[in-house]
Amino acid sequence: MEQEQQCLNTDHDEVGQQGPRALLAGVATVPGDIPDTEAGVIGQTQWQEIRQAKAAGMSISAIAREMGLDRKTVRTALGSEHWRPYSRPNRSSMLDEHMDWLRQRAPEVNFSARILHQELRLQRGFVGCYEVVKVAVRPLRAQAVSAALTQCRFETEPGEQAQVDWGQIKVRFGEQPVRVHVFVMTLGYSRRGFAEGFLNERLGNVLAAHEHAFAHFGGRCETLLYDRMRTVVHHERDRSRLNTTFEAFAQHWGFRIRLCQPYRAKTKGKVESGVKYVKRNFVPGRTFRNLEDFNAQLLEWLTQVSDVRIHGTTHQRPIERFQLEAAHLTATTSQPSFLQAMVRERVVAEDWLVCIDGNRYSVPFGLIGKTVQVVREGAYWVIRHAGQEVARHELLAGKAQLSVQHAHGPRAARASQAAAVPLPTPVHDGPARTSMAHDVEVRDLSVYEQLAAALEAA
Repeated sequence: MEQEQQCLNTDHDEVGQQGPRALLAGVATVPGDIPDTEAGVIGQTQWQEIRQAKAAGMSISAIAREMGLDRKTVRTALGSEHWRPYSRPNRSSMLDEHMDWLRQRAPEVNFSARILHQELRLQRGFVGCYEVVKVAVRPLRAQAVSAALTQCRFETEPGEQAQVDWGQIKVRFGEQPVRVHVFVMTLGYSRRGFAEGFLNERLGNVLAAHEHAFAHFGGRCETLLYDRMRTVVHHERDRSRLNTTFEAFAQHWGFRIRLCQPYRAKTKGKVESGVKYVKRNFVPGRTFRNLEDFNAQLLEWLTQVSDVRIHGTTHQRPIERFQLEAAHLTATTSQPSFLQAMVRERVVAEDWLVCIDGNRYSVPFGLIGKTVQVVREGAYWVIRHAGQEVARHELLAGKAQLSVQHAHGPRAARASQAAAVPLPTPVHDGPARTSMAHDVEVRDLSVYEQLAAALEAA
């Protein structure tokens, strides 16, 4: 830097005395090796022209002047028997071990290098600077833009595939603002859709929504397509695996699970369009009392509006195309519900309650700390212990509800234990005395002592 400044401050008279060649020589003496990166940059046509010029008798210097190249570039071209395109050497980066995660996460945050850098530092121990992440994200963003411009529509045969997704909608139940999570399933061929609102996207709601969709359509498709939602796929540091309960659910109903590739969510564009349609056409201008009212209005809208509209892609009504697709669906009406067949194990808490799908139900007080099995039978939860039914509760609507049967409580347990204590035969010192009004039984005081002890032990 100091030498460069000296060159810039050189007096014009000194330049005149030394001449331009001397000044250039001074600049050329800046220490440090400058690698020659020009040698491998020429194209195949130029490489052939260099060799033809040399064959015609031109010198290396003449060829360099004629083509505006460095003499070392000409020598390199003449010394190689075959043209080789320029390739940038692979360099290791601090992001190498995080690239798989980066490719998957980048589309989810709209390719924001700032967000990705923050998450890398907080969650994955990355110590590099923001600029490194920004440079790495740039080609991923360009690739996504290119894919969006060049993607082609993928059509499926009747009954071949349905697509599944969630959408979130802010509405009001009366005066209370609520965020409703809307499950949407769209049949790939007919574009007929099913939608249902929930207060969350937990696994129980995912499974129930699928069964409601199958009942709505009267069957299911051969394959169901998902993005990498947490209720379907467990994301681990090095790999992803299917949720075991959801995999069992798919085996129960007989459909294949297909997942979108990471950072390629557009693969399920049919259902994404369905989610947007619900948000833009169903919600505006409507009021709702509660979730049940929301779903009742949504079901009416599906049958009276969504099914009978002219679809923008197929140019047909979904309900009309569904007449052809319905014959290719696998019937599900005769198959029992997975939710009802699934046995769930719960450990009884100290308040003699078990939690099922966000609600709490009582069991006998004596089972605290024990493991019980829960099965759904119609509109009831049946709770068993050691093969014996110990409680039966009607399903509660909503969440954070409580169903308690007083016969399960500690007072009832004490009373039943006290009733089981045998009373000793009273002892009489002499012949029984009679009275004109009533016979009076005389008991030993030890009877009451035994009863008190039984109640106290309970």
